[in-house]
Amino acid sequence: MSIGNLRDQGNQSKNFPYQLKVLQGLAALHECCKESSLDIGTILSKLQDQERVPNIVRTSTSGTIPKCFSFSIANIGTVNGTYQGVVIAPGEVVNFDAGVLNNPFGPTAYDATGTTFLITYVTAV
Repeated sequence: MSIGNLRDQGNQSKNFPYQLKVLQGLAALHECCKESSLDIGTILSKLQDQERVPNIVRTSTSGTIPKCFSFSIANIGTVNGTYQGVVIAPGEVVNFDAGVLNNPFGPTAYDATGTTFLITYVTAV
């Protein structure tokens, strides 16, 4: 741990304040895990790499985007379509990203009747 290396009056080239904060944070995490029903194996499994599958759909009907980790909808047609009841005008693109730590979006509905949506989404294997 060397991000500190402060050169102020009380800490000549020492990174003690940084190291102390890191250790305090680790201690707090350890206490939190001890008090919850999660064990370290469960936490590690959430942090492990998991394979993802990219998907692409071109559609002119209504449907549902399945449970996924990110998705994008582009209206490449000439009339309005809807996603969750909100209008997506021709030429508009909306993107959603659930972030890290396996936080997927649930299934969501779209309606591309009369137009064309290009939908991409990322699912688990």
